[in-house]
Amino acid sequence: MKKIKAIVSGKVQGVSFRMYTRAQARQLGVGGYVRNLGNGNVEIVATGETEAVDQLIAWAKSGSPSAVVNKIEVEVIPNNLEDFVGFEIRH
Repeated sequence: MKKIKAIVSGKVQGVSFRMYTRAQARQLGVGGYVRNLGNGNVEIVATGETEAVDQLIAWAKSGSPSAVVNKIEVEVIPNNLEDFVGFEIRH
């Protein structure tokens, strides 16, 4: 199992990035959430099988069809007791 926090920067708000991320995560069986940040970036917190989480990160490097991803910073974080039921968009 692997848990990550990723900050995605570029043109990632207003381009359905969160919706596509949720769909991709659900397809991969990854739990967690995606949300917009006030500075224009998007935060992804994801947990699941290592390979599935890695596939989500790889997908996020290009993102939704209209997105322009300039940078993605990924940090592996402790898999604490916070359990995610599915993958959601947080506001």
